Amino acid sequence: MSDYMDSLHKMMAIWNTTDAAEIERLTEEALEYNVHFADPNHNIVGRKAFIEMVHQTQKQIPGAAYSHNSEIEMQNNFCRYHWKIEMGDKRLMDGFDMTEVNDAGKIVKVIGFFGRLEAND
Repeated sequence: MSDYMDSLHKMMAIWNTTDAAEIERLTEEALEYNVHFADPNHNIVGRKAFIEMVHQTQKQIPGAAYSHNSEIEMQNNFCRYHWKIEMGDKRLMDGFDMTEVNDAGKIVKVIGFFGRLEAND
């Protein structure tokens, strides 16, 4: 698996574990120290802020399962993909991320959007 794919899978795994030590380990392995994460609810910089955001979100929706919901496409260190959040058999949310990785494959920026972007014909 390429370095950037490994980092993207680890970032998804962060959302799916509640073990604090595992969250810290995965965050350190997948995200640069000054990672920038922005979505409609957050605009944070740094691993520590990212970890705090994960814990806060997990408290708000305990037991939610996060997963990629499309292929991951990459060009020039930018990745795009859809994701989903589910609770049991109920879909809670869909979203779309544009993620920037460095040449070592670590995540430096995530720009997230809620909902699916539909095409206009």
